[in-house]
Amino acid sequence: MLHVCEGIVLRCTPYGETHLICTLFTRERGKWAVMARGARKSKSKLTAVTQLFTHGHFSIRGERGMGTLIQGEISTSLRAVREDLEKTAAAACMVELTDRLTEDHVSDPALFEVLKKSLHLLQQGIDPMVILAIYETKLSTYAGIALILNQCAHCRQDKPLSAFSASEGGMLCNSCASKQPYAIYVTPAIPHLLRLFMEVDLNRLGKVNVSDANKRMLRQILTTYFDEAAGIRLKAKRFLEQLDRMNDEHDH
Repeated sequence: MLHVCEGIVLRCTPYGETHLICTLFTRERGKWAVMARGARKSKSKLTAVTQLFTHGHFSIRGERGMGTLIQGEISTSLRAVREDLEKTAAAACMVELTDRLTEDHVSDPALFEVLKKSLHLLQQGIDPMVILAIYETKLSTYAGIALILNQCAHCRQDKPLSAFSASEGGMLCNSCASKQPYAIYVTPAIPHLLRLFMEVDLNRLGKVNVSDANKRMLRQILTTYFDEAAGIRLKAKRFLEQLDRMNDEHDH
């Protein structure tokens, strides 16, 4: 059986001397591992379409289990993303989280659209750290670990929110935060930004101005949360921290 699926390349692993095993996130059939035979040969017709982050249409033979990639047609190569370190790291976080938090062969067209649009916004030059924070916030809902942002995650009362707790799964009021040894105190903008990110339609995203300090705070919160709630530590996040240090040294 041959299936034509719209998909995004999440991961590729060398297999033998010339092959690749690629994990695709497809609109029609969810996450699907496929064998791309000969894709590592320089003249292979599969080389370009199996680049990380590539969005395209893939012809796959098979049913469940590993499929065989027959051919692919690139819709968006996302070259501008791969040529920029910060964009690459942000995209790598998105695809790695998607890979870790989705099941094989479980279709989720809405999440597919969010990932596709997020990668396209990176390509268009929207701030990578803002797009990554938006994607992670939305992904928490799709993964069944939605952040609690509209009230205190501990006492469930509508009080001003001043801190974040990964173990409680959301924002805390001041009195509950004082009893949490690992609460992360936040600026007043953070709860507002996270609620905006959860609800924003990416097709209508305008310019979002977020200070560098708030971007770093968002990343600390979301990194801590996915580590605690889903047990996920991303290699690409460590690379982003190294980029921060390099930029700080350059500024000084």
